[in-house]
Amino acid sequence: MTLTQWLLPGLLGLVAYFIGNISPSTIMAKRQGLDIKKEGSGNAGTTNALRVMGKKAGAITCVVDILKGVVAVLIGLLIGGPASAYLCALCVFLGHVWPIVYKFKGGKGVATAFGAVLAVNPLLALISLVIVAIVVFTSKRMSLGSIVGAVCFAVLSAFLEPGFFVFACVMAIIMIIKHRANIVRLIHGEEPIMGIFEKKDKTEPEEGGQDNE
Repeated sequence: MTLTQWLLPGLLGLVAYFIGNISPSTIMAKRQGLDIKKEGSGNAGTTNALRVMGKKAGAITCVVDILKGVVAVLIGLLIGGPASAYLCALCVFLGHVWPIVYKFKGGKGVATAFGAVLAVNPLLALISLVIVAIVVFTSKRMSLGSIVGAVCFAVLSAFLEPGFFVFACVMAIIMIIKHRANIVRLIHGEEPIMGIFEKKDKTEPEEGGQDNE
Protein backbone atom coordinates (compact mmCIF):
# COMPACT_ATOMS: atom_id res chain seq x y z
CA MET A 1 0.00 0.00 0.00
CA THR A 2 1.14 3.55 -0.74
CA LEU A 3 1.39 6.27 1.88
CA THR A 4 -1.88 7.76 0.62
CA GLN A 5 -3.63 4.41 0.95
CA TRP A 6 -2.40 4.11 4.53
CA LEU A 7 -3.41 7.66 5.43
CA LEU A 8 -7.19 7.20 5.63
CA PRO A 9 -7.14 4.01 7.77
CA GLY A 10 -4.50 5.64 9.97
CA LEU A 11 -6.63 8.74 10.52
CA LEU A 12 -9.72 6.64 11.20
CA GLY A 13 -7.75 4.55 13.67
CA LEU A 14 -6.59 7.71 15.43
CA VAL A 15 -10.17 8.99 15.67
CA ALA A 16 -11.25 5.62 17.06
CA TYR A 17 -8.45 5.70 19.62
CA PHE A 18 -9.57 9.07 20.96
CA ILE A 19 -13.19 7.94 21.02
CA GLY A 20 -11.93 5.14 23.24
CA ASN A 21 -10.38 7.76 25.53
CA ILE A 22 -13.85 8.93 26.55
CA SER A 23 -14.25 7.74 30.12
CA PRO A 24 -17.75 8.22 31.57
CA SER A 25 -16.75 6.82 34.97
CA THR A 26 -13.87 9.29 35.25
CA ILE A 27 -16.07 12.22 34.21
CA MET A 28 -18.90 11.32 36.58
CA ALA A 29 -16.51 10.73 39.46
CA LYS A 30 -14.84 14.08 38.89
CA ARG A 31 -18.22 15.82 39.08
CA GLN A 32 -18.64 14.25 42.50
CA GLY A 33 -15.22 15.38 43.61
CA LEU A 34 -13.76 11.89 43.29
CA ASP A 35 -10.86 10.33 41.40
CA ILE A 36 -12.14 6.98 40.13
CA LYS A 37 -8.55 5.73 39.88
CA LYS A 38 -8.10 6.24 43.61
CA GLU A 39 -11.44 4.75 44.65
CA GLY A 40 -12.45 1.11 44.92
CA SER A 41 -10.30 -1.04 42.67
CA GLY A 42 -8.92 2.02 40.89
CA ASN A 43 -10.28 0.78 37.56
CA ALA A 44 -12.18 3.15 35.25
CA GLY A 45 -14.80 0.61 34.23
CA THR A 46 -18.39 -0.37 34.88
CA THR A 47 -17.83 -2.49 37.98
CA ASN A 48 -15.83 0.12 39.82
CA ALA A 49 -18.25 2.87 38.79
CA LEU A 50 -21.06 0.74 40.22
CA ARG A 51 -19.11 0.11 43.41
CA VAL A 52 -18.05 3.72 43.96
CA MET A 53 -20.98 5.74 42.59
CA GLY A 54 -23.96 3.40 42.46
CA LYS A 55 -26.19 1.63 39.95
CA LYS A 56 -27.00 4.65 37.77
CA ALA A 57 -23.33 5.51 37.26
CA GLY A 58 -22.52 1.85 36.60
CA ALA A 59 -25.27 1.57 33.98
CA ILE A 60 -24.24 4.81 32.26
CA THR A 61 -20.62 3.71 32.19
CA CYS A 62 -21.52 0.34 30.67
CA VAL A 63 -23.78 1.83 27.99
CA VAL A 64 -21.33 4.57 26.99
CA ASP A 65 -18.38 2.16 26.88
CA ILE A 66 -20.35 -0.18 24.59
CA LEU A 67 -21.60 2.67 22.40
CA LYS A 68 -18.15 4.14 21.85
CA GLY A 69 -17.04 0.76 20.49
CA VAL A 70 -20.04 0.65 18.17
CA VAL A 71 -19.62 4.25 16.98
CA ALA A 72 -15.90 3.95 16.30
CA VAL A 73 -16.34 0.81 14.20
CA LEU A 74 -19.29 2.22 12.25
CA ILE A 75 -17.26 5.32 11.40
CA GLY A 76 -14.47 3.12 10.09
CA LEU A 77 -16.88 0.92 8.15
CA LEU A 78 -18.83 3.75 6.53
CA ILE A 79 -15.78 5.79 5.54
CA GLY A 80 -13.07 3.21 4.96
CA GLY A 81 -14.75 -0.17 4.58
CA PRO A 82 -14.31 -3.47 6.47
CA ALA A 83 -10.52 -3.28 6.85
CA SER A 84 -10.76 0.17 8.44
CA ALA A 85 -13.61 -1.07 10.66
CA TYR A 86 -11.37 -3.86 11.97
CA LEU A 87 -8.59 -1.38 12.69
CA CYS A 88 -11.01 0.98 14.43
CA ALA A 89 -12.26 -1.87 16.62
CA LEU A 90 -8.73 -2.46 17.86
CA CYS A 91 -7.96 1.24 18.22
CA VAL A 92 -11.08 2.16 20.20
CA PHE A 93 -10.32 -0.78 22.49
CA LEU A 94 -6.73 0.40 22.97
CA GLY A 95 -8.01 3.92 23.61
CA HIS A 96 -10.18 2.60 26.41
CA VAL A 97 -7.50 0.43 27.99
CA TRP A 98 -4.65 2.93 27.62
CA PRO A 99 -6.16 6.44 27.20
CA ILE A 100 -3.49 9.07 26.62
CA VAL A 101 -5.73 11.82 28.04
CA TYR A 102 -5.87 9.96 31.37
CA LYS A 103 -2.17 9.06 31.53
CA PHE A 104 -2.79 5.63 29.99
CA LYS A 105 -4.89 4.47 32.95
CA GLY A 106 -8.16 3.03 31.67
CA GLY A 107 -10.40 0.00 32.09
CA LYS A 108 -10.01 -3.63 31.12
CA GLY A 109 -11.88 -3.15 27.85
CA VAL A 110 -14.61 -5.78 28.08
CA ALA A 111 -17.61 -3.50 27.42
CA THR A 112 -15.84 -1.51 24.70
CA ALA A 113 -14.62 -4.70 23.04
CA PHE A 114 -18.19 -6.02 23.06
CA GLY A 115 -19.47 -2.84 21.41
CA ALA A 116 -16.75 -2.96 18.77
CA VAL A 117 -17.37 -6.63 17.99
CA LEU A 118 -21.13 -5.99 17.92
CA ALA A 119 -20.58 -3.48 15.12
CA VAL A 120 -18.12 -5.74 13.28
CA ASN A 121 -20.28 -8.87 13.42
CA PRO A 122 -23.45 -8.94 15.58
CA LEU A 123 -23.65 -12.74 15.51
CA LEU A 124 -20.09 -13.06 16.79
CA ALA A 125 -20.81 -10.60 19.60
CA LEU A 126 -24.08 -12.23 20.65
CA ILE A 127 -22.67 -15.78 20.68
CA SER A 128 -19.76 -14.53 22.79
CA LEU A 129 -22.19 -12.77 25.14
CA VAL A 130 -24.19 -15.97 25.62
CA ILE A 131 -20.98 -17.86 26.45
CA VAL A 132 -19.99 -15.19 28.96
CA ALA A 133 -23.45 -15.32 30.57
CA ILE A 134 -23.32 -19.11 30.90
CA VAL A 135 -19.85 -19.03 32.47
CA VAL A 136 -20.77 -16.20 34.84
CA PHE A 137 -23.98 -17.82 36.07
CA THR A 138 -22.26 -21.20 36.40
CA SER A 139 -19.11 -19.99 38.15
CA LYS A 140 -20.63 -16.89 39.77
CA ARG A 141 -17.45 -15.04 38.83
CA MET A 142 -17.50 -12.22 36.27
CA SER A 143 -13.75 -12.34 35.79
CA LEU A 144 -13.89 -15.97 34.60
CA GLY A 145 -16.70 -15.11 32.20
CA SER A 146 -14.70 -12.22 30.77
CA ILE A 147 -11.58 -14.35 30.29
CA VAL A 148 -13.46 -17.24 28.66
CA GLY A 149 -15.42 -14.78 26.53
CA ALA A 150 -12.20 -13.15 25.29
CA VAL A 151 -10.79 -16.51 24.21
CA CYS A 152 -14.04 -17.62 22.58
CA PHE A 153 -14.66 -14.47 20.57
CA ALA A 154 -11.13 -14.63 19.19
CA VAL A 155 -11.52 -18.29 18.19
CA LEU A 156 -15.02 -17.79 16.79
CA SER A 157 -13.88 -14.82 14.71
CA ALA A 158 -11.77 -17.22 12.62
CA PHE A 159 -15.01 -18.80 11.40
CA LEU A 160 -17.51 -15.94 11.54
CA GLU A 161 -15.30 -12.97 10.57
CA PRO A 162 -11.94 -14.27 9.24
CA GLY A 163 -10.63 -10.83 8.30
CA PHE A 164 -10.99 -9.74 11.93
CA PHE A 165 -9.18 -12.76 13.40
CA VAL A 166 -5.78 -11.15 13.99
CA PHE A 167 -7.34 -8.04 15.52
CA ALA A 168 -9.56 -10.20 17.72
CA CYS A 169 -6.56 -12.21 18.93
CA VAL A 170 -4.69 -9.03 19.90
CA MET A 171 -7.73 -7.73 21.80
CA ALA A 172 -8.25 -11.07 23.54
CA ILE A 173 -4.60 -11.32 24.61
CA ILE A 174 -4.70 -7.80 26.07
CA MET A 175 -7.92 -8.53 27.97
CA ILE A 176 -6.40 -11.70 29.40
CA ILE A 177 -3.25 -9.82 30.44
CA LYS A 178 -5.39 -7.14 32.09
CA HIS A 179 -7.07 -9.93 34.06
CA ARG A 180 -3.80 -11.52 35.20
CA ALA A 181 -4.47 -10.74 38.87
CA ASN A 182 -7.89 -12.37 38.57
CA ILE A 183 -6.32 -15.42 36.94
CA VAL A 184 -3.91 -15.84 39.85
CA ARG A 185 -6.80 -15.64 42.31
CA LEU A 186 -8.84 -18.13 40.28
CA ILE A 187 -5.96 -20.60 40.25
CA HIS A 188 -5.62 -20.32 44.03
CA GLY A 189 -9.37 -20.44 44.61
CA GLU A 190 -9.34 -16.92 46.03
CA GLU A 191 -11.40 -15.09 43.42
CA PRO A 192 -14.52 -13.73 45.20
CA ILE A 193 -18.04 -14.58 44.07
CA MET A 194 -19.98 -11.72 42.48
CA GLY A 195 -22.01 -9.74 44.98
CA ILE A 196 -25.32 -10.53 43.25
CA PHE A 197 -24.80 -14.23 43.92
CA GLU A 198 -24.10 -14.05 47.63
CA LYS A 199 -25.51 -12.47 50.74
CA LYS A 200 -23.73 -9.33 51.83
CA ASP A 201 -21.20 -9.91 54.59
CA LYS A 202 -20.37 -6.55 56.09
CA THR A 203 -17.39 -8.02 57.94
CA GLU A 204 -15.76 -9.07 54.67
CA PRO A 205 -13.72 -6.38 52.89
CA GLU A 206 -14.52 -5.48 49.31
CA GLU A 207 -12.36 -7.02 46.64
CA GLY A 208 -11.16 -5.30 43.50
CA GLY A 209 -10.92 -8.59 41.65
CA GLN A 210 -14.31 -8.49 39.98
CA ASP A 211 -13.53 -5.30 38.07
CA ASN A 212 -13.69 -6.32 34.42
CA GLU A 213 -14.48 -3.28 32.35
